[in-house]
Amino acid sequence: MTEKQLLARDAKRDIGAELLLSVRQMKAGKGKVVARVNVPAATTARLKSGLSQAEFANLLGVSVRTLQDWEQGRREPSGAARTLITIAEQKPKLLKEVFKAAAA
Repeated sequence: MTEKQLLARDAKRDIGAELLLSVRQMKAGKGKVVARVNVPAATTARLKSGLSQAEFANLLGVSVRTLQDWEQGRREPSGAARTLITIAEQKPKLLKEVFKAAAA
């Protein structure tokens, strides 16, 4: 549309009425958009443990890049790493204790 056409269209609009209609639709539950985000287990485990990516990757014995690939869903952990991540998800305090002991 040209600028002139846009101005002509906008001159005919009742923005207040459009907003009121939108609010009524929201209250009625119409037009509801629900976004579902699947968070990888590696991300959940790391966040629960309170460790940085570098600390968590070091504890798992992988590179930060590998951990980032897991967290961004580009790759999946396998074997022992998957087991450690499961433990980290379920017992984040235990993982923190292990990290502190390893750092000492």
